[in-house]
Amino acid sequence: MSVSVQTRSLLGHCTAVLFMLLLNTLLVEAHTIQLPRATARSKGRERISLNEGWKFSRFTFNPDSLSYSTLKPWILPSANDFIKGPEHQPPSGTPPGRNVTYVQASFDDSSWEGLNLPHDWAIKGPFNAPGISGGMGRLPTNGVGWYRRKVTVAPEDKGKSIFLDIDGAMSYSAVWVNGRLVGGWPYGYASFRLDLTQHLKVGGDNMLAIRLDNAADNSRWYPGAGIYRNVWLIKTSPAHVTQYGTFITTPDVSDGSATVNLAVEVQNDASSDQAVKVETEIRVLDGATGQPGTDVVAKFSPATIRVPAGQKKSVSSSTRVKNPRLWGPAPAQTPNMYVAMTTLSAKGTILDTYETPFGIRSVSYDGNKGVSINGKPVRIWGTCNHGDHGALGVAFNTRAAERQLSMLQEMGSNSFRTSHNPPTPELLDLADRMGFMVVDEIFDAWNVAKTSHDFSSLFPDWHEPDLRAFIRRDRNHPSIIAWSFGNELGEQSAAAGGATAQSLRVILLSEDPTRPTTAAMNVAGPGTALASALDIISLNYQGEGHGTSTNGSFAAFHAAYPDKVIWSSESASTVSTRGTYVFPVTSANSAIVGPGSGLNESALQVSAYELYHPSWASSPDKVFAAHDRNPYVAGEFVWTGWDYLGEPTPYDSPAGVSGGARSSYFGIIDLAGFRKDRFYLYQARWRPELPVAHILPHWTWPERVGLETPVHVFSSGDEAELFVNGNSAGRVKRGQYEYRFRWNKVVYQPGEVKVVAYKGGKEWAVDVKRTVGEAKGLNMTADRTTIRGDGDDLSFVTVAVVDENGDTVPRASNAITFSVSGPGQIVATDNGDPADMTAFPSLTRKAFSGLSLAVVRADKGASGDITVSASASGLKGARVTLKAR
Repeated sequence: MSVSVQTRSLLGHCTAVLFMLLLNTLLVEAHTIQLPRATARSKGRERISLNEGWKFSRFTFNPDSLSYSTLKPWILPSANDFIKGPEHQPPSGTPPGRNVTYVQASFDDSSWEGLNLPHDWAIKGPFNAPGISGGMGRLPTNGVGWYRRKVTVAPEDKGKSIFLDIDGAMSYSAVWVNGRLVGGWPYGYASFRLDLTQHLKVGGDNMLAIRLDNAADNSRWYPGAGIYRNVWLIKTSPAHVTQYGTFITTPDVSDGSATVNLAVEVQNDASSDQAVKVETEIRVLDGATGQPGTDVVAKFSPATIRVPAGQKKSVSSSTRVKNPRLWGPAPAQTPNMYVAMTTLSAKGTILDTYETPFGIRSVSYDGNKGVSINGKPVRIWGTCNHGDHGALGVAFNTRAAERQLSMLQEMGSNSFRTSHNPPTPELLDLADRMGFMVVDEIFDAWNVAKTSHDFSSLFPDWHEPDLRAFIRRDRNHPSIIAWSFGNELGEQSAAAGGATAQSLRVILLSEDPTRPTTAAMNVAGPGTALASALDIISLNYQGEGHGTSTNGSFAAFHAAYPDKVIWSSESASTVSTRGTYVFPVTSANSAIVGPGSGLNESALQVSAYELYHPSWASSPDKVFAAHDRNPYVAGEFVWTGWDYLGEPTPYDSPAGVSGGARSSYFGIIDLAGFRKDRFYLYQARWRPELPVAHILPHWTWPERVGLETPVHVFSSGDEAELFVNGNSAGRVKRGQYEYRFRWNKVVYQPGEVKVVAYKGGKEWAVDVKRTVGEAKGLNMTADRTTIRGDGDDLSFVTVAVVDENGDTVPRASNAITFSVSGPGQIVATDNGDPADMTAFPSLTRKAFSGLSLAVVRADKGASGDITVSASASGLKGARVTLKAR
C-alpha cells in the first residue's frame, strides 16, 4: 500500500513576489531573484521594512539586570495565538524593564553603532572569542545586545491595527515600545508577531527597543547573533486577514483540472461586530516580473461572514483551475506558481488585501517507489544546510542564498533539508521559484539537552506555539514535501521519544494534514517507539552503516515498515579541505579519518581525495553503493552542501583551547563558495546525462618526482583511459558499485595527465591537469558584473594566483590585498580555509589552494562603476569593474 498526499502550497507573508527561475537545465546563470522590501500593491494593508536606521550595542555582561526568568511571565502571552489550551495571562503590575535606560526615548545612543538589518553582531570577529568553542565557530556570539529605533506613526494611522513582525532574532527576544514591555519570543529561529496597536503614539515618534541574550554554549554550531532576519511594520484595518491567515490545498490534481481549497481566517480588532465580505481570485504568478498576471484563471465564491468584536472567524471555499500549470522540481519539471488574491470589504469599502503565492501539485509517498511529484517518480538528490552565508554570517541576504542554491542545482541537487531549524521565509520563496523540494525542520532537541543552553530548556513551554507558528507560516509553500520535528534526539531510543513524537505529530497534523512527518534518527532502530510514530523513516548514517561497517539498517527498517518512505536524512559527512591531498592514499572506498589516515595535522587539513570521514560517517562511494543495493531508499540529504561556520571536525577544540579550526570540513562546496573535488563526484551521479570528467589531484608536485601519486577521476562515463605525459596508464571500466576511476600506481613526473571518458563506447568527456609554473600574477573574475544599487545586492569576486600561462597555481598562499573605488564596498573576504583565523572584514587575505574571495556590495541608491582591485607582493595585480544600477 502506498501513502498518498495530494497537496499544494504557499503562504502569504503578504510579500511582493520574487522572480521565478524557470530552469530547463541545471546550469543556472547567476542572476538575482529580488525580494522587495515592501508590498506596494496592497489596498488596506501596508508592509513597511524596519530594516534601516538602528542603533546597536553589545555587552559581554548583563547591563540591565534582566533575564528570561524575570521576563518569562510577560513573554509567554505572545504565544497565545498558537496554543490550544488556556491562554497565558500576564501578571498584574508594571512589566519589568520600564526603568532600564535603553528603553527610554531620552537615552542618548549617539555612541552606539549605527546599522541596518539583517545584522549578525558576531561575524566581524575576532576569532578565538573567550568562552566560545570551535563547535560554535570561535566568534563572539555571546552577550546581551540592545537595538533601538524610532518608529513614526502618522495621524492617518489612527484606528488601524499595527503589528511588528520579526522574521528571526538570536535569541530570547524581548521588545519594548515607549518604555513598556510588549512581549517577545525566546527561540532564535522563530518568526513572530507582536501587536503594537495599544502601545504606539499616533501622530508622532515612538521608541522601539529590542533586547537579545545569548549564552556562550547555546548551540552545537555557529548560531550567529542579533536581529539577523528582516523586520516589518504591518498596518491593517481592524478587520483583516490574520497572521498566516490563509491555507491552500489542492486535493485533486490532473493535467486537465485541479481542485483548489482555500481557508481564510479574518480577525476583527474593532469594538463592534463586523460583517466582512471575503473574495478571492487566482492569477498566474509571472516568472519574468514577479507580479500577478492580468488574467484571472479562477475565482472562489464570495462569502460574507460576521466576525464578533475581538475575535476571529474562518471561511472555506473551493474552486477548480482548468489546465493547471503544475509546480514540480527542476529540471525534469517546472516550478510554476500561482497567487490567490484575497480581498476583504464592508459596504463596498476595501478593508484588506492579502496575497498568497502557492503551487498546484500532487505528491505521493510509497515504501518501494519513494516520492512522486505529479505522478512522476523523483529521486531525492539533496543536501543538508545550515543557515549561515560563510563570511557574511547568518544575516540573511537573498543573493548569497540564491548563489548557494544555484551552485547546488548546478551540481544536480533538487532538494534540501533545513537542518536543524526553521529557515528564513525568503529561503523557502527561493526554493519555490527555483524548484527545490524541502524537508522543513524545526527542532534539534526536545527534553534532553545537547548543550547547556539549547532549546531543551524552552521545550516544555514553547514546543506547541513554536510548532504551530512554524507550520502556519510555511504550509503554503509547494516546495515543502515533509515536516521534520527532530534531529538525533537524546531520547530517540526511549519510550519517551515515541510519546513526544506522537504529541508533536498530533499538533502538526492539526495544522497541516496534507504532509507526512518525520524526525532524523542516528541510533533508534526498527520497532522503537519513535520510528513507529513517524510517517517517513529518516536515517542519519545508520542506513548505510556507520564508519567502515557495511551492516546498515535500510533492510531492517524496510522490513519493519514496508509502506513507509525511507531516506537518508544525513549521509556521508565526508571531510576534506579544497585542493589539499595527503599521501599515502587509502585503497579502500571509505576510510575513517585520523592520524595517518587523511590528515595533515600541522596544517589542519584533510585530504581532498574525498574518501575520509569521521567514525559515524561514510564516503560518498559507500553511500551510493548502499542506496543502489537498496533501491527502495528514496534518496539522500548529504551532510553538507556547503561548509558552514562551527563544527570543524576533525579539528574541533573546546573553548579556551588553541589549535583548532573555525568552520566545517563537511561541505561539498567550501565556505567561500569554491567547489571541492567532491562536487564533481556528486554531479556525475546526480546528472548522469551531463558529460563530466574531473581529475584529482592537481599535477604540481616537485617533492614527489618518482613517487607513486594515485590519480582518481570522477565521471558520468562508464569507461575511462588515463594518459600520463602522452602514455596510456590503462583504460578501465567502472564496475558495479564503483563510482570513481582509480589509477593507484601512477608515478609522478612533471607534465600532464589527461583522461578520456567514454559512455556506451563513445568518447564522452575529457579533463587535463598540467604542471603549473611559479606564481606571476592575479586573475580576477566576478560572478555578476551588474548589481542593483540597493545596499543589499552582492557580487562575489574570485581572485586566482596564476602562472605566466594564466593557470591557477594550486598551492599558492600569497597574501592578497583588496581595494575598491566607486559607490560600493567590500563587506567580507574569505578563502575557504577552515583554519584561517583572519577576521572576515579584513581586506588582506591569503590565497588558499590558489584562490581567494571578496564580497562586494553597492551602496544604497548607487549607480555607476565600482572598480575592485587586488594586489600581492611580487605579482601582477588585477581589477574588475562592476556596474551598479
